[in-house]
Amino acid sequence: MPEPHDIPASTLERLVDVVALPIGRWDEQARLVFCNPPYLLWSGRTRDELIGQTLAQLYGDEAWERARPAFERAFRGATTSYERLLRHGTLAGRWARVQVFPDADAGGQVHSVFTIATDIHEDVTAREALIAARVRLDRFTENIPNPLTYVDRDFVLRFVNKAYCEMVGKPADQLLGRHIGAVRGQRRWAEHEPHFRRALEGKTVQYTRLVDGLANNLAGGPRWLRTSYVPDFDAAGQVVGLYTVTIDVHDLTVAQEQLRRSVERDVLTDVLSRRTMMDRIEAALVTAAHDPVALFFVDLDGFKSVNDRLGHREGDALLIKVAQALQSSVRADDAVGRFGGDEFLVLASVRGQAGARALALHMLEAVRRVSAGVPGGGVSASIGYAIAPADAQHPLKLLQCADDAMYAAKRLGKDRVQHGSVRSSAPSDPATH
Repeated sequence: MPEPHDIPASTLERLVDVVALPIGRWDEQARLVFCNPPYLLWSGRTRDELIGQTLAQLYGDEAWERARPAFERAFRGATTSYERLLRHGTLAGRWARVQVFPDADAGGQVHSVFTIATDIHEDVTAREALIAARVRLDRFTENIPNPLTYVDRDFVLRFVNKAYCEMVGKPADQLLGRHIGAVRGQRRWAEHEPHFRRALEGKTVQYTRLVDGLANNLAGGPRWLRTSYVPDFDAAGQVVGLYTVTIDVHDLTVAQEQLRRSVERDVLTDVLSRRTMMDRIEAALVTAAHDPVALFFVDLDGFKSVNDRLGHREGDALLIKVAQALQSSVRADDAVGRFGGDEFLVLASVRGQAGARALALHMLEAVRRVSAGVPGGGVSASIGYAIAPADAQHPLKLLQCADDAMYAAKRLGKDRVQHGSVRSSAPSDPATH
């Protein structure tokens, strides 16, 4: 690994210039011996009021008690962090996460530690900015466990950190001075090159992908990683190189996907939720004049008797099977959702009333097949449908039209389909038995 003095001075200067986070260095007595300009703003004090003071003197005994374990671990060579409620200046009442990592000399001895403070209410962009900023720091760059690189305009590696070397499985002396495409292979270079070139235009670019853990020396199976490509500008505003930082966002990505799915999907049946279905209906009506759609309101007949006879577990199992049957009855582009209880909505593109009715009968038969497997039987469906824009051009009116048709089907004897444009005086639209 090259020492910091091996990096061009101009690059180091730019590394420090863009750090917009409060950074401090503390000696073995927890006295502040160095801080950058953002730290002054963060603390709300002057440099003379800060330098030489202990953390307890600056922020109180409570703050020091929160920081002490992290400082002790850092002085033993570990990178760690802690959280505390800030009580100074305009930041009072906000929680911050303070990262603490050792400043080791050439012999591995730790005589001071660095701290970086960040507001933990910030989203992942702020955390990425924090990690990206670390690449621009000097002596403690090697302690950052994220792959960092600096490439020039020709995509030649000019700086790599330890984590990057571990990821690619090569020492720094086999990486520096080489084109990053030659280091990572043509397949990976083809994947990343468009993002590098966009960053050369002066834009910060992010790219998230699922990678093979073994191929990238990562623990466990496939992991979601995000790489940020940050342009480095000279005094004239020209891009002279690019910084990259890769962070593991697997846990965050999985959590976000679970949250998204919990909002979009019905927990029991895994079809779309009521809220998502209404969004789909609203979106479909925007183009319904050119692409007609039908909304089907499906209500199970006799479902309560299943719960009463067999229990709610069997009732839930029936709902899941009905949802699967409806999903199998339509195309992948159509939408199936649970409206509530034993009611389902289906939104499908149709060519006209005849096509809508045919699909309704197809779904009715699908429910019958599911009912055949229920002990005691007695379950069917009443299906009402309405077509947009012919029957309605507003989402709620279309839903009401389909709902009215469903109740009409129930009044006419259940286990049948009914078109929402049919008035009470019109003949019924029963299913064939």
